Amino acid sequence: MALNPQLFPNGMPVPFVNEMFVLARDGVEFEIDKIPGTEGGAVKVKGTIYLSNIRMVFVAKKHVGYLFAFDMPLLHVHDEKFNQPIFYCNNIAGYVEPVVPDNEHRALYSTHSFKILFKEGGCGTFVPLFFNLIGSVRQYNQHLAPQPRVDPIQAAQTPVDEMMRHAYVDPSDPTRIFLQQPNADSRLRRRTYYQPINTENPM
Repeated sequence: MALNPQLFPNGMPVPFVNEMFVLARDGVEFEIDKIPGTEGGAVKVKGTIYLSNIRMVFVAKKHVGYLFAFDMPLLHVHDEKFNQPIFYCNNIAGYVEPVVPDNEHRALYSTHSFKILFKEGGCGTFVPLFFNLIGSVRQYNQHLAPQPRVDPIQAAQTPVDEMMRHAYVDPSDPTRIFLQQPNADSRLRRRTYYQPINTENPM
């Protein structure tokens, strides 16, 4: 997990080289723990989640202190589960490992637990795409999983085109699927996760 990735003025994450955005989903609530500089270390915020072949990026509607976005590499997510509670909204919960810079020690960083809550509309499009994509990323990058400092951008090698062509669209789910890449000609494409945290909102 990384904090405050670069965003375009419209809130869309600035892509990595070879990154393909699959979908965007508005009207979700995002919860995550062990965030430095926040009260009790926990954050709960509403906004939009973007899903690509490399990562999930949650972009908050309103800042929480210095925080405006959370970047979760798919290769760092594990133990994810779809929950359908009787008296609460559907959600995906799981854990995500931190993105640790090469010059820092892994022991200084904690594993985060997260939850994505679908409070506005269905999730019949988002949930299958999420689990299919994360499964494909793991299958294609099995040889990377045991490494303690796996480069999240390795997930970009996962072929996702076929999966996207056969995606089921649930009419009650307001998820937007990207049939063509937004900002495809951008020269701002990033090549690494390891950069200083930007504490100012670029939007």
